[in-house]
Order: sequence, then structure tokens, then C-alpha cells
Amino acid sequence: MADNHRINFEPVDIEMDVGEQENILDAAFRQGIHLMHGCREGRCSACKSYVLDGDIQMENYSTFACNDAEVEEGFVLLCRSHAFSDCTIELLNFDEDELLRGIAIQDVRTEVVAIEPVTKDIVSLRLRPVEPATYEFRSGQYSDLRIPGTEEHRSFSMATTPSTSEHVEFLIKKYPGGRFAGLLEDGISVGDEMSLTGPYGSFTLKEGHVLPLVFIGGGAGMAPILSLLRHMSETGNTRRVHFYYGARTPQDLFYLDEILDIGAQLTGFEFVACLSESMDPQQIPGSITVEEGNVTDVVRRREPGIGKTEVYLCGPPPMVDAALELLEAGGTPKDQIFYDKFTSPAFDR
Repeated sequence: MADNHRINFEPVDIEMDVGEQENILDAAFRQGIHLMHGCREGRCSACKSYVLDGDIQMENYSTFACNDAEVEEGFVLLCRSHAFSDCTIELLNFDEDELLRGIAIQDVRTEVVAIEPVTKDIVSLRLRPVEPATYEFRSGQYSDLRIPGTEEHRSFSMATTPSTSEHVEFLIKKYPGGRFAGLLEDGISVGDEMSLTGPYGSFTLKEGHVLPLVFIGGGAGMAPILSLLRHMSETGNTRRVHFYYGARTPQDLFYLDEILDIGAQLTGFEFVACLSESMDPQQIPGSITVEEGNVTDVVRRREPGIGKTEVYLCGPPPMVDAALELLEAGGTPKDQIFYDKFTSPAFDR
């Protein structure tokens, strides 16, 4: 049996145990310690930290996330790191209020209760927890869904909130040739079992924060934003919310009625559909505000004070990258920007 070691995190003075066979990030998840993370594949650098003392070795990581010079200095990616002694690690990115509010990772056996298309290439998949009968998570987080009969998984954000205990909804984009797209076409049916692991991610509303909110989404990035909106409605949150959703055509818009119904219960809510290819007004309900152009171009026009807001981003990687450039140019501090960086092959999220 592999040895266990003690990890001390600085400057937050939190300790935990880790086995040599598990990476440090997974060990933290197991113990309900909410370390900053993104792709969990050694590609995005969100979990980059500095080893002050101890023997840590990394495996299977991208040098774009942690280059050779950084590794020589002592930087590591916690999602790829294994400890072979007691260690002291300096966290470079962390939210002290969030660290000990994490929910321990759960393995849940679920039953498929609905598979319904909401656009030509986005499907609503609803799963009912069976064992255990409840799934604990925070609005805005994501889960790993295992592809039946394999050890592979894909990561998808929840669109529901924890209060919807009878099922968990995922909004999944079908990419041509994708493994999960094939499942949604003819690989799984209502009544089938599916394994779920989670929750992951830090795309959650921060308690005690008061700045106005700007949500920017596209494609299946609707899911965690819808979860946040549902949560705000359920909890009576009074922060001002503007939601910009990017799509190509009116046929790519969905859940409009629910978004407007939720918005009627929120403070200063505005929803703007941003269409990059077609603006046919006859295909769009008159109650929906529509702007022409890419979502980031619309946000640039309509949010001159975006530097004084908190911004939540979720969508295809090119959209997220363009939005990050916009926010940097607009002077939005990095600690006011929240997103989960999705990487291939989990482009299905």
C-alpha cells in the first residue's frame, strides 16, 4: 500500500492527508477542501501552486500551463501532482471564504429520466439520483458523466439547483463525431443507468458580494448561468443582473420564457440575445431584446462600466478567450471574473 503524507497549504494554514496514488487536487476534493481548479487535466494553470518544502512529482501536464523554467523553480499543477513526503505548498490562487465550504466529491448512480432536444444541436439530459438518492452540489458547478461501458467521462455543468432534488439537468451540445453526441442520438434511453461524479468547479455566486452581475454565455454555456439565475430567484438575491447570450440564429435560442419569468423576480434584470448570423424579427418574441453581432461585441457596446461589475463567463473556449480580452481592456479586476475553462476532449460540456 502506498504511503500517506501530510500537506500544509500556505498562507491559509490548512492541512490535509494525501496518498501517493492520488493527485493532490483530488485528495482535496475528497476532503471537502475547495482549491481553485479548471480543466483538471494539466492544461489550464488554474491550480498552479508553489512547493515550499517536500517531494512532489508531476505527470502528464502541458508545458503551456507550467513551463520547464517554472517547474525548475518549484511551481506545480496540483491536478497532476503526487506527494512522496510531507509537503508545504503555497497557494497562488485561492478564495479564503470558499476553501472550506467545498462539498466532498460524490459517486452517484443515476437513472435517465428525460432526453429532450431544445435546439438542433443542444439536448436537455435529466438524471435522477438513485444511489445515493440525493446529489449535493452548488449552483454553477459541473459533474463528470461516465460513458457507459468505458472508463472515459465528459464534464457538463448542471442547469438545475440543489433544490430540484428529484433530478439533475444537463444541457449538452452535440458535436459531430463526439462520443457523447452518439450516446444522445441512440446510445442511451430513458430508464438506463449512468454514473455521475462531482461536484467540481468554482463558477458559483460568492456570498457577501454586492457588485452588479454580468453573465455572458453561449451554446451549452447556458447551463451554469441558468443554474445561477434559478438560485438567485429561489434565494431572493437582490443583485442587479444583465445576461448576454450568444447564438447564431433565432433557432439557436431556447428557454426564453423561463429566463424572462425568472428575470421578473430579480433586480434590474436584462436579457439580451446576441445573434451573429440572422436577425429575422418574425422568429423572435417581441419581449426579447435582440442585438446583432458576436456576444462580446454587444457587451462592449452596452456595458461601458463593466470594470465595476462581477462577470461570469461560460461557453465555447473562443468566446471565453474573447470575453477575457474584452474584460482586460475594460479594466475588470481578475478577482471579479469567474469562469470554468473547458478544454478538449471535454468540449461537450
